[in-house]
Amino acid sequence: MTGHRLLQRRSVLRGLGAALGLPWLEALAGSGTVAAPRRLAFIYVPNGIDMQRWRPAAAGDLAGDLPPILAPLQSHRDDILVISGLAADKARAHGDGGGDHARAMTAFLTGAQPRKTDGSNILAGISADQVAAGVVGQATRLPSLELGCEPGGLKGACDTGYACVYSWAMSWKSASQPLPLETDPRLVFERLFGSGSTADRRAREASRRSLIDVVREDARSLERSLGPGDRRKIDEYFTALREVERRLDNAASRPVPVPPAGVEPPAANPADLGDRARLMCDLLAIAFQSDATRIGTLSFANEGSNATYPQIGVNDGHHLISHHGGDAAKIEKIARINTFHVGHLAHLLDRLRGIEEAGRPLLESCMIAYGSGNSDGDRHNHDDLPILVAGGGAGTIRGGRHLRLAAETPVTNLWLSLIQRMGVEARSFGDSTGPLDGLG
Repeated sequence: MTGHRLLQRRSVLRGLGAALGLPWLEALAGSGTVAAPRRLAFIYVPNGIDMQRWRPAAAGDLAGDLPPILAPLQSHRDDILVISGLAADKARAHGDGGGDHARAMTAFLTGAQPRKTDGSNILAGISADQVAAGVVGQATRLPSLELGCEPGGLKGACDTGYACVYSWAMSWKSASQPLPLETDPRLVFERLFGSGSTADRRAREASRRSLIDVVREDARSLERSLGPGDRRKIDEYFTALREVERRLDNAASRPVPVPPAGVEPPAANPADLGDRARLMCDLLAIAFQSDATRIGTLSFANEGSNATYPQIGVNDGHHLISHHGGDAAKIEKIARINTFHVGHLAHLLDRLRGIEEAGRPLLESCMIAYGSGNSDGDRHNHDDLPILVAGGGAGTIRGGRHLRLAAETPVTNLWLSLIQRMGVEARSFGDSTGPLDGLG
């Protein structure tokens, strides 16, 4: 059997209930059956951003040093497009009173006004990622991947009469169906690469064989049909998977202190929010690399999150200090958190740029939208949102710029432009008024 025919039959490696999607290979392109696909991800950060330290001073080319919060992206300056002037009108009250955090998270990707309720009759709209997943999702093992770093819930009230789900779920399959975030990296890894019955999974655990080792035997027969370049890619791919698996095992093996009475022990994943965010970025990169999915969302923390960040010297709750009232010390701490989050985005971009696909960095085929549904956390304003897009979108997005738009341009105009690049044939989305000009 020729290498090309073997590849057409063996697009995934399987064994003992495990399945690993292959990375993009030159041999597959040569067979004419696979083209390098585009990928789309949305990354959310809560509670707004210190816009003075985020916004570039001038429109046009990004020259010199980036603003302080964006400084971790300095090596990716040519990969990012910072966009000012976007607004999320449906995150505003429109007669519903308080609840700006809940509305900010839900309206961010839906462009829909969430129904104010703390009951089960929730209502918003389909989110941009799910519109795209409806078009490209059937081409991959998972239509989309919804990741989070902070536990939340689908029940109860969390923000001034809004159900907790509004502050937690960014992705909506339909107007009444939010998609829960997976916040345990182990379960994400299992979802990406584990399949088969419960007995299969228990067999893997009992034998303590690595998931990657399970498919190695199948991979060897494939590798014999590949050229040196593709064999190197396969090796790099397995190396990356092993590193993630090793870190997951390390997190689970750390001693767990006995909790006080009535307090549940922490989950078997990194307790540090930063470590979890970094691991989720790694998993998202591997999901794109393996073509397990082409659509992803990732929330670094829930909207309204009061998490602390002692690893960067911020022991105050994030939400608490976001109501800074002009206090310079609080604003400085907010900027520190913002920069910390951007550092994790930089890590994701590093990973995507370091993966080769069709002779180019994987990042060039990606569109990674990053931002928040709130601008200044103290004002709870939803205009002039902090938004950037990283990646080339297969040559359709030109980075290295600050694009300044007219005030109150709907953020859904950007989402429409991105999902159109994923093959969605639509002239509008949510409350959009049309696609954005100037991205390319």
